Amino acid sequence: MDLTAALPTFVITLREGVEAALVVGIVLACLAKAQRQALNRWVYLGVVAGLVGSVMIGVALGSGLQQLQQVLPNLQSIIKPLLNVLFGAVAIIMLSWMLLWMTRQARSLKGEIEGTVQSALQDNQTAGWSLFSLICIAVLREGFETVLFVFTNVEASAAAAAGAFAGLLGAALIGLALFRWGVRINLKQFFQVMGLLLLLIVGGLVVSVFKNLDAALAAISQLDTQTLDLCFSQTSCVLGPLVWDTSARLPERQFPGLILKTLLGYRDHLYLVQLLAYVGFWMIVGGRYFRSLNPLPPAKAAPSKP
Repeated sequence: MDLTAALPTFVITLREGVEAALVVGIVLACLAKAQRQALNRWVYLGVVAGLVGSVMIGVALGSGLQQLQQVLPNLQSIIKPLLNVLFGAVAIIMLSWMLLWMTRQARSLKGEIEGTVQSALQDNQTAGWSLFSLICIAVLREGFETVLFVFTNVEASAAAAAGAFAGLLGAALIGLALFRWGVRINLKQFFQVMGLLLLLIVGGLVVSVFKNLDAALAAISQLDTQTLDLCFSQTSCVLGPLVWDTSARLPERQFPGLILKTLLGYRDHLYLVQLLAYVGFWMIVGGRYFRSLNPLPPAKAAPSKP
């Protein structure tokens, strides 16, 4: 099995799946507390609809990419890296935003969901549809992020699908352990570890996006070296000088470099622009993430003078 495709997809699907499982578990707990278990079927239907919607998005994207490759077979050297850049950039933005948003909202998430459920239960005619919409959107949102990450490599493999399935299964088991079997799990530590892994994976995706951008611009320049030359460097097209080359000592396609590439974003060839983008990602996104883990307490009002 291709670990470079399976492991990152597993990590992302597991984290996103646990977030969706928490929403589902909180809603079911609210219904049980209100003795409205008859509405549970709407929750389960929402889960199924969200999963089906995610699969349909993946199928539609895959079909569209295949048709594009068939229509323009002579431009594959340009289309494939450009598509990787597009999907990679969108995945970086969405995964980073959701990581920061969920970290900030974690403390109030349960209260907000409970408030939404209580509001939905006040209207018996629309309660089912309201719960269905809440769950479907939650599952579809997490599934869409996973689908985007899978398609950061246009040639999405069976290994990536297997990693996504394993992550989804793991998330379901964690959800059952929490809400059905009463197993205590330190969710704060779980999400902190998964958040760090997600940052490492997305950081590696930043490096890959610039590599694909360089490949696309180089391929475009080859079409007409006189008028379409977009390259500024001899060692690469737009990435600048080579910072390091460890392919002889620690190749990224062999163990243990394969694991380091998969989970830590390691590359045996790294150029200056890639390094700057990687450092910038950690300074901006990583810095905001670690600050959100330990937010500053609200400032106390100064005592009024008598």
